[in-house]
Amino acid sequence: MANEKIIAKKQEEVTKLAAKIKDAKLVILADYRGITVQDVTALRAEFRKSESEYSVIKNNIIRRALAECKIEGLDDVLEGPTAILIDQNDYLAPAKTLYNYVKKNDFYKIKGAILEGKVISVEEIIELAKLPSREELLSKLAGSLLGTISKLAVGLDQVRAKKEEAEA
Repeated sequence: MANEKIIAKKQEEVTKLAAKIKDAKLVILADYRGITVQDVTALRAEFRKSESEYSVIKNNIIRRALAECKIEGLDDVLEGPTAILIDQNDYLAPAKTLYNYVKKNDFYKIKGAILEGKVISVEEIIELAKLPSREELLSKLAGSLLGTISKLAVGLDQVRAKKEEAEA
């Protein structure tokens, strides 16, 4: 029979993980087979930039935490080694970081994801990762506005020039 201290410790892990999952904007489960220690260190450093948490947790603890959060549909992906990425603030930056890593490393696979409490497919998380970042969208908007304002300024200058010609 399992030691009661061990059971209490595992239940505490489940409760902490469940609390993180409930508050998370994005949770991604990944198969990390074949990843080197150097790769994990570099990947974690990238995730820290966006204040994401990346860790390896036993499938049983993840399964119980998901059940505690009443999230269903991910039991079938909780096979083999599983890494979990949790971000409380943003979903685009960590999704992009992980997707870019997956593109470069064939052995690393995304198993499933939860976006703001809803289970989404691997294809959906990849589509999300392909979206332009907020900064890219803002720069495109600024460029569009600048082009429009420039055209307006040229048009107004031509109207001014024609009025001066007419008065002269």
